[in-house]
Amino acid sequence: MWRSQTQFEETRQHLQKQAVVGQWKPLAPTSTGQELQAPEPSLRGLGGGDENQSVAQLNVSRLRSSSVEIREKGSEFLKEELHRAQKELKLKDEECERLSKVREQLEQELEELTASLFEEAHKMVREANTKQAASEKQLREACGKIDMLQAEVTALKTLVITSTPSSPNRELHPQLQSPSKGVFRKGHGRNKSTSSTGSVTAPNQSLPAEPASREFKEVDSILFAEFQAWKESPTLDKSCPFLERIYQEDVGPCLDFTKHELSELVQTAVEQNTLTIEPVATQALPVVKVSAMECGGPNGFRSPIVTKCALSGLSRACRHRIKLGDSGNYYYISPSCRARITAVCNFFTYIRYIQQGLVRQDVELMYWEIMRLRKEMSMAKLGFYASEM
Repeated sequence: MWRSQTQFEETRQHLQKQAVVGQWKPLAPTSTGQELQAPEPSLRGLGGGDENQSVAQLNVSRLRSSSVEIREKGSEFLKEELHRAQKELKLKDEECERLSKVREQLEQELEELTASLFEEAHKMVREANTKQAASEKQLREACGKIDMLQAEVTALKTLVITSTPSSPNRELHPQLQSPSKGVFRKGHGRNKSTSSTGSVTAPNQSLPAEPASREFKEVDSILFAEFQAWKESPTLDKSCPFLERIYQEDVGPCLDFTKHELSELVQTAVEQNTLTIEPVATQALPVVKVSAMECGGPNGFRSPIVTKCALSGLSRACRHRIKLGDSGNYYYISPSCRARITAVCNFFTYIRYIQQGLVRQDVELMYWEIMRLRKEMSMAKLGFYASEM
């Protein structure tokens, strides 16, 4: 027993010396049984060293198997990690590609939206410029109309405000003045003779007092009732009884000229308040470039020479011309036609004032003012008009 242990220690020391010196040779890649059956010759001579050598070789084989197994498991683990990393990279590549497509789509939509906004902005600018040009044109035309109608409107306001049946304006109604004052006013008076021989009274001789002529009036109950009904709800509709009667008796006949087609256009323009009347220059002026076509008048001249009236068709000294709405056509009219159109315009202006609440008078006074305007239309349609000189 003691000897076997001693041999074992000697064998172990001998193996360690060989390992240190470098004389140990690796075993051939054979099975464990073969390695045990074919020991090296140097160890065969040892009696009990075969068992120890076999144990050492078995330990070495186990170490080798463990290292191979560890290497295989490490390789498999690394392969799995590589596969997982490749899979994650693939998913990230797909996500990046999807985000790139989304970005491209958003950029395209943004470009289209920017283009549409610029186009819409340019369109709005063009429309604004067009509207501005149209507004400026309308403003110029309106200023022209205001300048041309200012005198007539001022006269009409003076007539409406200062001349009423209760307190008439004697400057506007010369027939109400006393004979002593009416002799020298605008040719409406005449010299009086006190004898049958026709001798003229001396200027310093006093005239006998004569009562001034008085105009008696009586309200027509039917007309007044129609006016009161219209006054409750003022309107410019032709179908109401008040205006329907005036259209049939005054407005229609007063605007009924020889040229029926143009007469209808004139009546429509008067109703819509778009008729313009302007005087013709008293001096002949050659026109290089005419902005509007002259109708019924001389081409290139604006002097009131004798020409055909556009409404009556008669040769008259036309001192005024009319324009209908925004049309560029001018129509020369005679003094009689101008008086008829002006009388109708005065009537419509007054009833518009009533409709807008600008006339603050008693109902009866407004009624008599309308009757006076109707009287003017009746006189104008019969051919009576004031001198323009």
